[in-house]
Amino acid sequence: MTGERLPLAGVRIADFTWVGAGPFLTKPLADHGAEVIKVESRTRTDVIRDMPPFAGGVRGLNRSGYFANRNSSKKSICLDLKTGEGRDLALRLIAASDVVVNNFTPGTMDRLGLGYEAACEVRPDVIYLEMPMQGATGPHQGFRGYGLSIAAAGGVYGLSGYPDRPPVGTGTNYPDHVPNPLHGAIAVLAALRNRRRTGRGQYIELAQLESTVNLIGPAMVEAAAGRPAVRRGNEDDTAVPHGVYPCVGEDRWCAIAVVDDDQWTALVEVLGTPDWARAPALASAEGRRAEPRLDELLGSATRDWEPDKLADALADAGVPAARVNNASDLIESDPQLRARQHWVTLHHPEMGDSVYDGIPYRLSGTPGRLRWAAPQLGADTRTVCTELLGVSGTEYDRLAKTGAVG
Repeated sequence: MTGERLPLAGVRIADFTWVGAGPFLTKPLADHGAEVIKVESRTRTDVIRDMPPFAGGVRGLNRSGYFANRNSSKKSICLDLKTGEGRDLALRLIAASDVVVNNFTPGTMDRLGLGYEAACEVRPDVIYLEMPMQGATGPHQGFRGYGLSIAAAGGVYGLSGYPDRPPVGTGTNYPDHVPNPLHGAIAVLAALRNRRRTGRGQYIELAQLESTVNLIGPAMVEAAAGRPAVRRGNEDDTAVPHGVYPCVGEDRWCAIAVVDDDQWTALVEVLGTPDWARAPALASAEGRRAEPRLDELLGSATRDWEPDKLADALADAGVPAARVNNASDLIESDPQLRARQHWVTLHHPEMGDSVYDGIPYRLSGTPGRLRWAAPQLGADTRTVCTELLGVSGTEYDRLAKTGAVG
């Protein structure tokens, strides 16, 4: 497989993104063959380079597992974009690239002389994508934020949690990891396809707030129909009970969803038909939904079970159920992920062998692969400058001394 031509081979991307959403947009493109050149700075490093967890528990700009998992198959160069020489090299890189991506506050790239119009002057058919938090126009155009604030503004957190408690969120900056980067990646692929057909590039504005709102489509429909959506915990319109229930061990749980009365009967039988479950009212979904202590009663019956044994017994009886896995479970003992070879081990010059998420989809005709570990800061600066941007070795050494490159 290593000798096969990847589907995006020959496409070059000048990647000015940082933190979460931007790097996760360019990662799948890199894993499918695009030459992604990540433009970084030694004076203002990508903040996730300094975010835990760190390999071996040792902090370092080249040791962040968070950064590593979002930047496989890429190259890294360091330019000081506040210097004329650094900006000139950035423009040369844009001229040599098919795609330019950034997720800075609107106007930042323009002020640096690297905006869309400047890019078109050196590469008329460039595909240029920006990811402003709330768009480049409108009263909030200058707002900046991360996934946490985008999820809050986009209504996601307002739906996460219990009605009598504050919002709990999603446990991570969900907009940075799923909707915004993947909407952006699809937009880039569509633009590349259009350019192949027409010869024209284009400007793509991906407003992250609007992208995130796509996550709550059903709630938006409800609100438009005059039924405002509220936080409901684990309640579900089609399943009751529907939630996670305690099992043997510290913080061990089993998720259970009962969507019809036959499944309720099967659940009760697996649990040994406890006395409380014999109540005639619980035989119907309406009766179960009206029982305020249902989750508490069910939890009293599940807490003596091993979570995997309970999940298997319920699944065998036709009841949707699964053990609630933690991260260690997924990496060390999940048989499905192991059989699918989801986890990929790549060797990093400083971190050594490290575990990466594999590509979560399989393309039969044009498969991708994680080609190499995330780059060390500035690891490819000299090579890119001298071999792609036409900088002589002597000139590069001079630029390195001034700090324009590194």
